[in-house]
Amino acid sequence: MAADGVGRYQAGETALIVKVPEAEPVVGSWRERFDASARAGVPAHVSVLYPFLSQDQVDDRVLGVMSELFCSHSAFDVRFRRCGRFPGVLYLAPEPDGRLRALTLAVADRWPEAPPYGGRFAEVVPHLTVAHDQEPAVLDAVEADLAGRPPVTTRVSSVQLLVFDGTAWREQADFALRAPRISAPSTCAEPRDRKP
Repeated sequence: MAADGVGRYQAGETALIVKVPEAEPVVGSWRERFDASARAGVPAHVSVLYPFLSQDQVDDRVLGVMSELFCSHSAFDVRFRRCGRFPGVLYLAPEPDGRLRALTLAVADRWPEAPPYGGRFAEVVPHLTVAHDQEPAVLDAVEADLAGRPPVTTRVSSVQLLVFDGTAWREQADFALRAPRISAPSTCAEPRDRKP
């Protein structure tokens, strides 16, 4: 694997994520040091589905289906106030995480050929990775720092499609979730295309 983490990804890979810009001041410096995805251009996020379809499979029809799929889910709030761990990984845990799981399951049900994390794990656990492939002592130090920080709260109102171009991850489209109803029904816009 390349020292900067770029070598772990293949050109044309795609991912569906929920960006969490409110977490950047809290985890940004740690992610730059200890999370290869940050060095490859991925912002603080919770993965909805990785890997998704290859870039050459994501045509206008797929973009339209994704737009409809995400529009069928309402926007929601999540809070990150505690850390969790997988082997070699420290993450912030979103609470509640049920709606994030629902987004992942909806995409995986629609495209069963793209199971979350390539089907390597029986259960999907929504998380915001802070440090990856690190020794326990490093994770302990990062977690101790994060424990003293205030919780991060974000509104999940869209899902982003990222594509790895061989050098960095770039946003290709942004899919709105349905705004909560107040008095009138809301509509979702077409995906905002980010292609150059």
